[in-house]
Amino acid sequence: MNATKPIEVLLVEDDPGDELMTREAFADNKIGNSLHVVRDGQEALDFLYRQGAHRDAPRPDLILLDLNLPKYDGRQVLERIKADADLTHIPVVVLTTSAAEEDILRSYRLHASAYVTKPVDLEQFIAAIRKIDDFFVTVVRLPRP
Repeated sequence: MNATKPIEVLLVEDDPGDELMTREAFADNKIGNSLHVVRDGQEALDFLYRQGAHRDAPRPDLILLDLNLPKYDGRQVLERIKADADLTHIPVVVLTTSAAEEDILRSYRLHASAYVTKPVDLEQFIAAIRKIDDFFVTVVRLPRP
C-alpha cells in the first residue's frame, strides 16, 4: 500500500498564498510526502522533463495543478502531460479557483484525475488538501514506474 512510502507531490501554483496554505495543510496533517512547488507552466514542464534548474527533479507521483498560470496555463500543461507516454500515468488533480463548467469539462476531456475548486476559507482549503492527500496516499494505488 502507498501509505508505507511517502509520495512525491508536484504543486503547480503561482499564488504564494495558496502555496502557503498547501504547505500548511501538509505540515498540519503530518503528511510525510515531499511537496515540490513550481510557479508557472514553463517551470512545471522543466520539472517534469528534468531540464534547467530541475535536472535532478524526482518524478512526481501526483500533480496538483492550478489552471490559471503564467507562461503556459494549466490546460496546456495538462494536455502535454497526458500526451506524453512517460508522464500520462501520473494522476493530475486540477486545483483551481474556477468553478466554470467549461473548465471542468475541458479538464476531464484532457484526462484530469479530479477537479477541485479551491475553497476560499482557510480551514476548508486545508481540509480539501488533506482529503486529496489522504485519498491518493491511503485509498488509491499509484503506479510505481
